[in-house]
Amino acid sequence: MPISPAAIALIAGASATGLAIGGYYYASLWPTSQIFGRTLTAPHKPGEIALTFDDGPNSAFTPRLLEILDRYGVKATFFLVGKYASQQSALTQLIASSGHVVGNHTWSHPNLSHTAPGKVREELRTTNDALEQITGQPIRFFRPPFGARRPDVLRTARELGLTPVTWNAMTNDWAEPSADRIAATISAKVDRLHSCGFAANIVLHDGGHLEPTANREPSITAAGQLLERYAKTHRFVTVTEWA
Repeated sequence: MPISPAAIALIAGASATGLAIGGYYYASLWPTSQIFGRTLTAPHKPGEIALTFDDGPNSAFTPRLLEILDRYGVKATFFLVGKYASQQSALTQLIASSGHVVGNHTWSHPNLSHTAPGKVREELRTTNDALEQITGQPIRFFRPPFGARRPDVLRTARELGLTPVTWNAMTNDWAEPSADRIAATISAKVDRLHSCGFAANIVLHDGGHLEPTANREPSITAAGQLLERYAKTHRFVTVTEWA
C-alpha cells in the first residue's frame, strides 16, 4: 500500500523535529561543542593535564584531596557551588590560599539550559560575590552544571567577567564505587587525547550538588592514582594557563 503524501509530510516533519531536538541537546550538553558559543576545553598541548573538581567544597573529602595535591606539588581548579562555599568559608579560603584556582559553579547547581535568564544571572553573580568576598581574589572561570548552556548563558557569564569552562575527560565518578575503574576510564581518555595531540581537562567530583557531605572516597582515591600515574610523564596545570 503506497504511503500518502500527508503521511510522508508527517514523517518528514517528525524527522526534522527529532533532528532539531538532537541538535539542540548536542549544542547544549556535549562538553566540547562550540555551537552555542566558545568554551574553554583543552588546547593542542599533549602532555598537559588540568585536574578540575566540581560540586565542592566537601568538609569530609576536600581537605583530604588538598593533602594529596600538596603531596605531589600539583595545583588544581575547583568549581565550587556557591551555597556550599558560603557554608564552608574557611575551607573555601584554604583552597584558594593553597594556590588552587577557585571557579564559579553557580549558587544552587541548576540546569542552565532551561533556567530563566534573570535566574542565570543571579546564580552566577551571587556566587561570584560570595567567592570573591571569601577568597579576596577575582573569580575568572565558570563551569555550567551538567555542562548545560545556551548562548545567553555564555553571554551572561562573559558579561560578569567569567570564562566558561567545560571538559574533555570525565566519567561517572559520582556513582562509581571503584576508584580503580574511575582511574582506568580517565587514564584511557587521557592517553587517547595525548595520541590525538590534545591536553586533558579532567573532571572529578569532591562534592555532591544534592548532598554537600557526599561520600567521594572513590573520586579522591582515583585522583591520587592519576597523579601517581602521570607525575613523571605529564605536566599538571590549572585552567588559568590555558585561558
